[in-house]
Order: sequence, then structure tokens, then C-alpha cells
Amino acid sequence: MHVAIINDQGRDPDQLFPDGAGPRDAAGHAPVNYHAYAACTRAGFFQSVAHVPKDTRRAVVLLRRDLHPALQAIDALQSTGCKVAISWKESGPLQIADQLATADAQGLFRTLCARADGALASTPEAEPFYREAGAKIVEYIPTPYPVDDPRWDFSRPLAERSGIFIGTREWSVPSRRHEQAVREAVALGVPVTVVNEGNWFRGWRNRRRLQAMGIARERILRRMPYTEYLATMACSRIVYQCDASAVPGQIAGDALLCRMPCVGGNGAIEREAFADLPDTATLLRDDAAWHAAVAQSQQRAQERVSFAAVADRLQKFFARLGA
Repeated sequence: MHVAIINDQGRDPDQLFPDGAGPRDAAGHAPVNYHAYAACTRAGFFQSVAHVPKDTRRAVVLLRRDLHPALQAIDALQSTGCKVAISWKESGPLQIADQLATADAQGLFRTLCARADGALASTPEAEPFYREAGAKIVEYIPTPYPVDDPRWDFSRPLAERSGIFIGTREWSVPSRRHEQAVREAVALGVPVTVVNEGNWFRGWRNRRRLQAMGIARERILRRMPYTEYLATMACSRIVYQCDASAVPGQIAGDALLCRMPCVGGNGAIEREAFADLPDTATLLRDDAAWHAAVAQSQQRAQERVSFAAVADRLQKFFARLGA
């Protein structure tokens, strides 16, 4: 069962996933986020509907702020007998509401929901948007993570870990509550690591700001390739964030690949895998509690967000659409 993902006019180039998640050093986008829907079904992620194989029978068209390309993609795919679901690429409720802020966008979104065979929600909060706009079949299926592929196991012994890794990065998005997470982590009195992104000027200002908040210079990291970032994350004991954006939850998915707890945040993956964790101080001090939290989150991840689990749910979803 293959599910093609189409991000028409997006920036990511075409990419095939014939080996599922593939090796961690493979070129291209990592098998996470919406690329993971393609990877878990050994399908492809396409920049244009024109590049999709003609024999494709199941596809998800990603919705962006400009909805016109998605409508054209749906028509082109359905003309070949393909069953098509739609899904917002930026799928937090605040993000969707912002993208539907005009009457024209609302009307076009309703047309898309009527035209598509169904809607795939990557967060529970996205479901009502599709239902209220008239989508025929709507289902929440979280973005998968290859926790069931040993090639993507970034675990490190607890003895080699220390401190807190801050999961958020965006100072300018209030719902991310990045500064709150940094301040709360620093107050715990353990080493805190932050990835500092942005252009040279903003990065320089943020570095000064972080140092003023009490983070050591060597713990303020540059932006880096994804696998290097995961290896660095795994040097910390926990991931900490205060994100209230209700997004799909890549930070929590990253923590799953690093076999470590992710504390705080309300993303979909946090709720799927990291519910009912002990408090932060306990996870920082109590080794037994840390190991138990990791074991519990990994079990939940295998059952709910692994490649095998999500591929099975996608197959059943598309069966409901008639594919």
C-alpha cells in the first residue's frame, strides 16, 4: 500500500522512500513530518502533481496558504482514478485559522473539502475545520516516526546524558512560549542546551539574550543537519518545552528517536506518547523514573505513531475512501 504526498509548488524536491525510513545518512529530507506519511508506506513525496506516477491510487494533497494549486492537483489525480485526501501542511489550529482569514480562502477551502475524497488531520484540533467545511470523511492520524526502525535509534546511555534540551526555538511566536521554557529550565539549576537559529544579526542578538538568561556559551548551538541535531539532543537527559500551539509535535517525535522523555508542550505526538510523565525535577534526579518514562513512551509510540502503526491506519483510512 503506497500513499503519495503532494506539496504542489512547495520547496522540498521530489523524494522516493522505497526502503521506508531508509538509512540515516541518506540524501534528502528526513522521514519525519509529512514526508513520513510517504516513507511509512514506501511511497514518494512530490513537488508537483505532474511528477506523480500515473498508476498512483492513493494520495494526500497538502494545503498551503495559496489553495489554488491544491484544487488543480485534486482534479488531476482524480481524473486518473486516484483517491485523494487533503491535509493542511501547517496544521496547528492557530495556523489553520490564519490561513483561512479571508472570505476567499474560506470559500476555496469549502470547495476543496467537497471535491476531495476525504481529509487527513495530523492533529486532533484540525478535524473540526474539515468537518465544518463539509469534508466527506475526516480522520486524525498522527505523523509517524520510525521508532520501529533500528537505523533511526539515536539512544545514548543515561550515564552519558546531562541536563535539559530546549525543544522550541521561535521567540517571535507567542504560542511557542520559548522564553518561558528557557527561564523555567534555567531555574532548575542544570545545564541547558538551546539551538539558536536565524540570520547572523538575529542569531547574534539571541545568543546575547540566552547568555544573559544564564545559558553557557558552549550550550548555545548553531543550526545543524537533522541527524547531527538528534545526536546532540540525545546528550541531554530530557527535552523541555512550553509550546501551546497544538501542532503535530516534531520535537516530541525527535525525543522518541533519541529515546528520552519530552516534557511540556501540547502537540499531537506529546499527547500520543508522553502523557502522564513524572514532573521535570523527578526525571532529572531519579534514574528509575527516567527509565520507566522512556520505556512507557516507547511502548506507546510503537502502538500509536510507529511506521507500522500509522501505515496500518492509513490503509484503513483509504479503504474508507474506496481505495
